Amino acid sequence: MRVIGLAGWSGAGKTTLLRRLIPVLVGKGLRVSTIKHAHHAFDVDQPGKDSWEHRQAGAQEVLVASANRWALLHELRGDAEPDLADLLMRLSPVDLVLIEGFKRGGQPKLEVFRTANGKPMLHPDDQSVVAVASDAPVLGLALPWLQLDDIEGIAEAVQVHAVPVG
Repeated sequence: MRVIGLAGWSGAGKTTLLRRLIPVLVGKGLRVSTIKHAHHAFDVDQPGKDSWEHRQAGAQEVLVASANRWALLHELRGDAEPDLADLLMRLSPVDLVLIEGFKRGGQPKLEVFRTANGKPMLHPDDQSVVAVASDAPVLGLALPWLQLDDIEGIAEAVQVHAVPVG
């Protein structure tokens, strides 16, 4: 498996970019998985569903399966949040893992940047940023710059800069 992250501040367009990028990469014959870091308490389960009731009753893990997909819900119950390496080990082998968030991790990253956000760039303070995709050229940038709408170019950069893991 090879990995690369997409990092940037909230509102920069990371999720929108991933939604457009994944089909292009899959269209090139790559098997793609993603890991998304959530910054707050989130829940994919719903009150009233059996799986939710199992977790509320104290189950450490609940595996929900159907003919179309399966999902494993694991309650941390006070344990430390798993790091990216732990999460990568849980994935089935694929060609490429795109990581959204984990901007403090050491994996190579494509920075997604929007000037209108008014936030500072992660680069140059983050040496793991290998390229920048933004809505406008960035003056004085020492890294490759990609237009945020150039999905083919971004797909190419992602494939070039992704690194093996494991």
